[in-house]
Amino acid sequence: MHIFSKKSVTDVQKEKVGNTRRDILKTAALGGVGTAAVGAGMIANMNFAKGVKAADGDPIPIGQGAGYTGWGAADGNEFRNGLNMAIEEINAMGGVLGRPLEPYFEDTTDQGPDQVIPAFQRLIDSKGVHAIINGYNASVATAEYDVIADSGILYLHNNTDQSQHDVISSDPEKYFSVFQNDPVETWYGPGVVRFVNGLESENLWTRPNNRVAIITIAQRYSVRIAEGARDTLPEAGFENSLFETVSFPVTDWSPVMAKVREIDPAVIICTHWLPQDQAQFMLQFAPNPTNSIVYFQYGASLAAFREIGGPAVNGTIYATVIGALQDKMGMAFQNKYRAKFGENSTPMVGSQTYDGCYLWAIAASLAGGSGEPGDFDQNTKVADRLRSLIYRGINGTCRFYPEYQAAVPYPTDPEGCENDPSLGMPHLFLQIPDHTKPPVLISPDPYTIQKFQTPPWFT
Repeated sequence: MHIFSKKSVTDVQKEKVGNTRRDILKTAALGGVGTAAVGAGMIANMNFAKGVKAADGDPIPIGQGAGYTGWGAADGNEFRNGLNMAIEEINAMGGVLGRPLEPYFEDTTDQGPDQVIPAFQRLIDSKGVHAIINGYNASVATAEYDVIADSGILYLHNNTDQSQHDVISSDPEKYFSVFQNDPVETWYGPGVVRFVNGLESENLWTRPNNRVAIITIAQRYSVRIAEGARDTLPEAGFENSLFETVSFPVTDWSPVMAKVREIDPAVIICTHWLPQDQAQFMLQFAPNPTNSIVYFQYGASLAAFREIGGPAVNGTIYATVIGALQDKMGMAFQNKYRAKFGENSTPMVGSQTYDGCYLWAIAASLAGGSGEPGDFDQNTKVADRLRSLIYRGINGTCRFYPEYQAAVPYPTDPEGCENDPSLGMPHLFLQIPDHTKPPVLISPDPYTIQKFQTPPWFT
């Protein structure tokens, strides 16, 4: 004799669907509001489909080689924080198809090839990492790409370097596993000119003259940005009245400051990017300022810039081609990040490796798992999934140029993203109205939080 439930088949199906949704949402919620909509939801769904309830398989070693000491330590430690945070969340959702991620770190100190290559080799040879997920190593000049190519593991980085385009397109088969999950630096220069021109077209600022002062350092990254800005100035009716190269670190800006004050430019573009040096610039600029917009490259995103510069940095502008947005998703991440790592931490920087880890984990899950060093077949599948992803993360949308394996920028390359913010990573411009508070996103739309404010030193 069979005893049947009073529930109909339809009721049972509804219950199963309901439980499925609840389980997925419960698992995804472990990642926090900042990721549940995209990264966590995808990983939770894939794990659920495989019947994974916990990350209890063999650990997958994941590496990072960054400058945790040396001149770039402020960034390096945020890169470590971002990776650790992502790994904790992914493991809480079942890892990559049931295998937990296990991080390993190597200090690259001053980030030259003689430090980066041995660090990467140790991660690969001693730890057997399946991927290296980095921020930047600014002085390595792509020398680490061959180490990655020989091992076949995945490498996601934010070196923000045009060489990514050049090297990958020269031999895509060899460098199949090297991805730069942010745009290259050559977009910065034209982008800042476009931004300043936009301020004028929106009647937010009126140029007092057409003169622009450009200050850079003798480093490929900074020079390329400076030259890109200089070469774009005529299109906006500006003229380059000063192009000055300084040695870093810089504590005394007085020789440069004298030249700047002599020409009294409408815009000062400084592509030197160390936050402590940028803060010194503003401390020496503030007592006798010119009536100029002051733009800094990237480094002002770090809390150290505001801490050292104090009130002197109020009104400054900086840009980054990768950084946490200030929308609902981005702010949830930033609040969670600061709660975990302290109020003086910089989620704008930690978000880079955080998103990078989610990108890799999703691609590896879609590919059916990751590959160890030497497993070219499986890692090729992971790389293929990466190329096909359009991922909306904390930093906006990451979509790779297939021929370069670097992120498409928005709106700087209108052909690459067709001016569609859902197809490119936003080139962010932020202003610091108050040094005691985080910077405010002022461009591009639709991510803008508030409009440009006239700097306090303007007369």
